[in-house]
Amino acid sequence: LIYDRVIPIGTGSHADVSVQVTGDYGFARRINSVPLLGVEFAAGLIDHPIVFARQGTDLFPAALLGLRPDHNDHVAPDGSWRGGYLPAFLRRYPFVFSREEGDPSDSFTLCIDESHPGFNREGRGDRLFDADGKRSQYLEKALAFTSEFQTQFHRTRLFCERLQQLGLLDDAQARYRDSLGREGSMGGFAVINRARLKALGKDDVRRMFQTDQLDLCHAHLHSLQNILRLGEAARFGAGTDMRGA
Repeated sequence: LIYDRVIPIGTGSHADVSVQVTGDYGFARRINSVPLLGVEFAAGLIDHPIVFARQGTDLFPAALLGLRPDHNDHVAPDGSWRGGYLPAFLRRYPFVFSREEGDPSDSFTLCIDESHPGFNREGRGDRLFDADGKRSQYLEKALAFTSEFQTQFHRTRLFCERLQQLGLLDDAQARYRDSLGREGSMGGFAVINRARLKALGKDDVRRMFQTDQLDLCHAHLHSLQNILRLGEAARFGAGTDMRGA
C-alpha cells in the first residue's frame, strides 16, 4: 500500500545510511484503509471503524481512514497525523519483512523503503549500522518491532479464519455524500453479523472467549459507529481530526 522501493538491509548497501523521522505521513495520504492487528483493536476502536477487508479469498482486519477513493481523512495538508490512533502498519514504515516467493522456510528478511523521505547518506537522523558494521540500537528496535508485527499478523489471521469457519461475516457497504453533494459508496469489506454471533453454540463461544477472540468481535462491532465520522469528513471535504465531530 505504501512501499515503493523496498531493498533488503545489509552492511554492503546501507553501511552509511541514516533514517530521519520527520513526522510527515504524506506517504499515507492516498490510502483509505490499512491493515489492523487484533492486538490493536482496543486502541483503534476509539478513532477508527474496524472492518474486514477482502482481497481475493484472503481476509484481514482493516482500519478505515476514509470513505472516498484514494483519500485518507486523517492526514493534514502539512502531512501531520490528525487521526488519533496511529496503526502499527504505518508506524512500522519504512521497514518491512519480505520472503522469497516459493521459500519453504519461515525465514524473513528485514527491508527498507529507500523512497522514504528520511532515507539519507548525510548522517541525518539515526544510523542503521555503527562504525564497526554492527546493527545500531535504532535498527535493533526496528527489527524487534517488525518481528512482533509479524507474530501478531499470524495470530490475527487465525482469528479471521475462525470467523470465516463459523460463517459470521457479511459483505457490507458504506454510503456517503461528499462536499459537492455527490453520493458515493465504499464496498469490498465485511462485518460481523451480530445475530449470528449471538446464536453461536456454547462450545464455540467458550473457545473464542478463552482465546480473546470474543473480545475482538465486540471491539469490531463497537467501532462501526466511527463510520459516521468518516461520512462527515467526506461531506465537508475534511482532512482534519474527526474525533470532535
